[in-house]
Amino acid sequence: MPLPPLETLFRREVLALSAYHVADASNYIKLDAMENPYSWPDEIQQTWLEHLKSCPLNRYPDPEAKDLAAALRRSNAIPEDSAILLGNGSDEIIQILLMALPNTAAVLAPEPGFVMYKQIALSLGLRYRGVPLLAESFDLDLPAMLATIETEQPAVIFLAYPNNPTGNLFDPAAIEAILAAAPGVVVVDEAYAPFADASFIEQLPQHDNLLVMRTVSKLGLAGLRLGFLAGPPALLAQLNKVRLPYNINCLTQATACFALDHPQFLLDQTQLIREQRGIVMQALQTMDSVKAYPSAANFILFRTLTKPADAVFAGLKQQGVLIKNLSPQGGMLENCLRATIGKPEENQAFLQALNAALA
Repeated sequence: MPLPPLETLFRREVLALSAYHVADASNYIKLDAMENPYSWPDEIQQTWLEHLKSCPLNRYPDPEAKDLAAALRRSNAIPEDSAILLGNGSDEIIQILLMALPNTAAVLAPEPGFVMYKQIALSLGLRYRGVPLLAESFDLDLPAMLATIETEQPAVIFLAYPNNPTGNLFDPAAIEAILAAAPGVVVVDEAYAPFADASFIEQLPQHDNLLVMRTVSKLGLAGLRLGFLAGPPALLAQLNKVRLPYNINCLTQATACFALDHPQFLLDQTQLIREQRGIVMQALQTMDSVKAYPSAANFILFRTLTKPADAVFAGLKQQGVLIKNLSPQGGMLENCLRATIGKPEENQAFLQALNAALA
């Protein structure tokens, strides 16, 4: 039989979406995806490989990932009374949470923000509402947020802290006001916590509607695809019904446990990235042709002032440097580019290429 029309097979929300695009980074200095640029030290790698020999690949993994959950609790100082839910990256946690909602539910997030909040909400047919940040400062527009909360009564509000792609930390008092006004849950997404001196994890016991989401990806374990959600046990017990069994494979469980038991090299790498962030920011601030925005993450957002961002992005690629072009999103991201902080030599190559592309 011939293939039926796609319109009869798929929901219109899915047909209207575009797939998430990942650029081909082959043969480029890769500064587009907020990854830790450093590999593991040789001695750590050898010890890790020995550790993996005991991983039983012929068996299903621990469905609760109990050892890993305990290691994440210790390393992230999760309050004892809070529960934890593990996901195959933060993306799966977002998907689990939104799949559990009624199909009439509203999902709210500031914009610009992490694109997967909107992507997953729309793919599930939920009502997504984006509230613009304040232009230039990228701060929360608290009156607009509170007004939208009042009219839309969202089941879930996502707040990235620091925000992606802007890199800034929202005013914690504004987040507190949103927590007080929200009729549903508020997810504080702390994916970039290793690079920021701010967190809401210790406040979990104070708010019945607060969930904190983190990932090990930015810490230097992006290839593992591991994230977690912490919050009230009653909420996470319901989400656990939606989570697929064995969603954290045994290699991820063993490797993440090993890394969290040998954290010093990751902490040292994080400190190097933070130091390099300051060096790159200082260099960008000396350039009259760009405006760099403050960042508490492992990337810096900047706006081109004298040439279109598309042309600067193309010029960087011609010189072998790949960053993220956000200008096609338009709005307050027009002429904006985002550069991940890499190794010192990669950062210097980026700055030299940027100067040439701006000339």
